[in-house]
Amino acid sequence: MKTARVVVDVPAMQTDRLFDYLIPPKWNDLIAPGMRVIVPFGPRKVQGFVMEISETTEIEKLKEIHTILDLTPVLTKELLDVGNWLTEKTLSFKISALQVMLPAAMRAKYEKEIRLTSNEFLEKLDPVISKWFQINHVVPWEQVEKSNELTLFQKAIQSGSLEVVYKVKDRASKKTVRHVLPVLSKEELMELLKTLPSQAIKQKETIEYFIKKPDSVEIKDLLNIVNGTEASIKTLIKKGVLKQVNVESYRDPFEHHHFEPTTPLPLTKEQTKVITPILQSIEEDQHEVFLLYGVTGSGKTEVYLQSIETVLKKGQEAIVLVPEISLTPQMVKRFKGRFGSKVAVLHSGLGTGEKYDEWRKIHRKEVSVVVGARSAVFAPFENVGIIIIDEEHETSYKQEDNPRYHARDVSIFRGQYHNCPVILGSATPTLESFARTSKDVYKLLTLRERVNDRPLPTVEIVDMREELKGGNRSMFSTSLFEKLNDRLEKKEQSVLLLNRRGYSSFVMCRDCGFVMNCPHCDISLTYHRSSQSLKCHYCAHEIPMLKTCPECDSEHIRFFGTGTQKVEEELTKILPQARVIRMDVDTTSRKGAHERLLNDFGERKADILLGTQMIAKGLDFPYVTLVGVLAADTMLHLPDFRSSEKTFQLLTQVSGRAGRHELLGEVVVQTYTPEHYSIQLASHHDYDSFYQNEMSIRRQHAYPPYYFMALLSISHPEVLKVVEVAEKITSHLRNSLSEQAIILGPVASPIPRINNRYRYQCMIKYKQEPNLTKLLKQILTRYQREISGKGLGLSFDLNPYILM
Repeated sequence: MKTARVVVDVPAMQTDRLFDYLIPPKWNDLIAPGMRVIVPFGPRKVQGFVMEISETTEIEKLKEIHTILDLTPVLTKELLDVGNWLTEKTLSFKISALQVMLPAAMRAKYEKEIRLTSNEFLEKLDPVISKWFQINHVVPWEQVEKSNELTLFQKAIQSGSLEVVYKVKDRASKKTVRHVLPVLSKEELMELLKTLPSQAIKQKETIEYFIKKPDSVEIKDLLNIVNGTEASIKTLIKKGVLKQVNVESYRDPFEHHHFEPTTPLPLTKEQTKVITPILQSIEEDQHEVFLLYGVTGSGKTEVYLQSIETVLKKGQEAIVLVPEISLTPQMVKRFKGRFGSKVAVLHSGLGTGEKYDEWRKIHRKEVSVVVGARSAVFAPFENVGIIIIDEEHETSYKQEDNPRYHARDVSIFRGQYHNCPVILGSATPTLESFARTSKDVYKLLTLRERVNDRPLPTVEIVDMREELKGGNRSMFSTSLFEKLNDRLEKKEQSVLLLNRRGYSSFVMCRDCGFVMNCPHCDISLTYHRSSQSLKCHYCAHEIPMLKTCPECDSEHIRFFGTGTQKVEEELTKILPQARVIRMDVDTTSRKGAHERLLNDFGERKADILLGTQMIAKGLDFPYVTLVGVLAADTMLHLPDFRSSEKTFQLLTQVSGRAGRHELLGEVVVQTYTPEHYSIQLASHHDYDSFYQNEMSIRRQHAYPPYYFMALLSISHPEVLKVVEVAEKITSHLRNSLSEQAIILGPVASPIPRINNRYRYQCMIKYKQEPNLTKLLKQILTRYQREISGKGLGLSFDLNPYILM
């Protein structure tokens, strides 16, 4: 009696374990770990993942598995191990850890069918099942399931003749195109040709085509070849000479792109020096973590590409992670140009269906390189030869909801499993990664020179306090205005970075000082000019712009702070001749908008690119010679111990956009705190001094990398309840952890209320607390009933990146 041990899709503490189900005899040799199944759970039927197959069970009366959702595992044995490890590491539910690895289309409601992958396989099929596909190439799963021929179907699926298709209701389904193929044999077609009347020219040409090539062909292509009309094809279908079938076609997000093939570039001395240990580790199947620390424009991408080439020659696969959407258009071009159709791309700009198709290409081994954002780290490859994380300092590699994983940790776990190198690349590595190189945990590889010996751009820091004293009330300093004007005359391009979206930060009454806050969250509303409204960037609450102050009825209600829309408006006033492209969340929310705006800028349809953080990284335009940072201190004043590091990284990255080609680059940084070390050192591109300076501050205040950190967040609609639970948990932690652990709090979170829920937090800093995970799990169990029934929110982040 075979049983399957299943994780069920009920994310709760009580169900976070394996449940035994009986495998019906007809599926005995069919079910394998990594498959999804539907199982009875209480009164309902839920989806689950098979984790193990066992010959024995402790339980007397077992329920049977109801349905199989897959005939081949969607998660490999390794990914199941990754799921178990994630559950421990991030304190999440097993089901959440497994679902995060699959595309959204596979987490929806589905109907299932079995499809013939290609016409040529029909004859190769076992005669018992080939009869199913004579008339139609698709058979509903319900019919197959009721038959006694499941094992034969499974063999045909494993050989690639058949495949399982998920018809996802309202979500991803497969895209099909119309094909025709001959029903008659070659001899019969030749006979028919003789009997056709002389005026049936197009029918004759069509039949002649199929005598030469008796395969199925897309109707669109056939009409081009014989220069015919659909009418002649329909006639042949009616006569029973041809038949029409719908053939699956991948949705290709890049079908309208032409990628120029590229060849490897000759490496500089420095590049050769850094690639040598990487290639050695690939050849020897050895797991190493390399930190590739290279200034902007030093040719890190070429090192990645040539390392991947070596991996592919060995018959292995490569995973490349890039920060969210900002890098993809140009990155995709580089990888598709070098490796063509071997590349699958996964990022948030793709539709659900496109993501599903890209994932299936990986799962079916049709590609050997995946380039994508954070979740691409779970690509279902089975022979990984290298994992690369570009811009490893990016905070978007950390997932902020359960499971709260960091893509770097998952990459290293998978790198150990496959005995392959992991490369972390950045011009401004995180302090944690850089510190690990001094302890020999990571190997440091350095590129200090730009390719072609281009100098790094000169950086000028402008003190905006002096500008105000001099009577300049504009958001552009005299120096930046003159330089923008100069670039317009020279027909060169400029990039302006502002670290926030919207029109202005907040609305305040100048008479009584009243600031308009969100009624559900303790945070000011942001004015959006295009819709003349005030919006909350946390819960999406929105009201029309006020004419008078609600407190004192004064009409002196004004906007404070600066948003991208407001900058764009002022630019058109002071430089009416400039063509401006604005890039922020508002202008790039429509599909494909991001890429279209960048292409327009690349084709020099605009003189100035104005944007938020998304324009700071990875962009490479030859005519950009000026970069302006409008408010360098926006991030410095956030309640976050990493704010100086984030400011330094952003300024260094955005400076790196200037002068990457023949023309020299200049950078102007406007700030109200010009003396701050992160701004000063970024202006000299001096990472080493910044690292020393910041490390001594981190040591002094017991922050990472000297200490580990865990953030405990508690939320509830009633403030008294939050305070009570927060205090109980904190005192329990104080009594249970060692004296070396530093426990801060409980205190109200920096944003004390979001969406009518009050928020408190407690922070733990520690060096070694072997029982911490166990202790946090106990706390979760203790409050389980209140979490599931009484509106209590409790979350732990063992490596927090956002402390708000």
